[in-house]
Amino acid sequence: MASPVADPLTAGPAESVRCRYCRGARGEVVLDLGLQPGCEQFAEPDDDGPDPRFPLRMWLCAACGLAQLAEDPGLPETVLGLEPRSMRQQAEHVLDRLAAEGRLRAGQTVAEFGSPHGSAWLPRLRGRGLVPEDGRADLVFDIYGMLHEPSQSDALLSRSARLAPGGLLVFQMFSLGSVMRLGQWDELRHGHHAYWSLPALDEALGHYGLGVHRAWNCPLAGGTLVALANRTPEPDRDTRVLIEAERAAVSAGEVRALQKRADTEAARLREWLVGRKLARRRVIGYGAASRAVPLLCHAGIDDDLLLAVADASPGKQGRRMPGTRIPVIAPAYLRRGQPADVLLLLPHLLDEVRHSVPEVEECGGRWVRVDDVLAGRA
Repeated sequence: MASPVADPLTAGPAESVRCRYCRGARGEVVLDLGLQPGCEQFAEPDDDGPDPRFPLRMWLCAACGLAQLAEDPGLPETVLGLEPRSMRQQAEHVLDRLAAEGRLRAGQTVAEFGSPHGSAWLPRLRGRGLVPEDGRADLVFDIYGMLHEPSQSDALLSRSARLAPGGLLVFQMFSLGSVMRLGQWDELRHGHHAYWSLPALDEALGHYGLGVHRAWNCPLAGGTLVALANRTPEPDRDTRVLIEAERAAVSAGEVRALQKRADTEAARLREWLVGRKLARRRVIGYGAASRAVPLLCHAGIDDDLLLAVADASPGKQGRRMPGTRIPVIAPAYLRRGQPADVLLLLPHLLDEVRHSVPEVEECGGRWVRVDDVLAGRA
């Protein structure tokens, strides 16, 4: 593992944090998940650990409203996962909607700011007749890219600078509003530097001559946001309603409630797994995703309660979940006819995994969505 480096923007106690966008110093830690391993640092088979751990805290800026990492150890973005079918479908749905609304047309120039999450959209855009452009472009896509930028002011500047006159900037992002609406405290992880709410993003874009023109929620990963920005924004009623709904959801008081929810749900997960063990019911996880790492580590889960986690990514198989001894195994193990509860750590993949591994239910096992466990419904 590469040696961590000091975060250039934020380090030390909360009172010394500087905002990754406005550089303000007024704010507070609203979520503290303790010491956590890097969520993409899946140890090699011969590495028995222990894995390095670092503070994982969310800090909310009182000046601009940006929720962000209080500090980050600078771990490398080593992504070993495969892009799930649902993410590919999500990309096509977004592009279909843009095309139907006349915002995406053959012959337009396009640029992309990508991220380690999923594949690039440029091949899809080329297939629809758009022309990649290294300079200013008619369409500039940011697909979770902002999330991985330590300096949010630099990131917004670079994206706005790529936009041609009359152009459209398209964000796909995890919004703070979605995190609050769905209680997704486990979205917080090292390497994810910023969680914009829609109203805070709209205000920040104004400093670059842009504004939110349209926005809508998508079902991917429980809830992601697509926001379109341009230099002549005219938000429609649905977009204005979404902006105001997020504004109400992301007050400091509301965001502070994430800590109680995180602690309560982590305890609930551990209690459920202990109950399964006492009932002599085997539990195997499915989905060795980065968002599963803070959840399992905050709940103190190890291989005594969760025997293994199956994942379709060959790069993760044979390794172990960060911060634990839980091995990552191939989904083929689930086809061997051994009944078990399979804890689905990525609930939105239920239809996909039921289709790809029907043997789980055929042999007397059952799929259990982790969000049902966290909500006390399992």
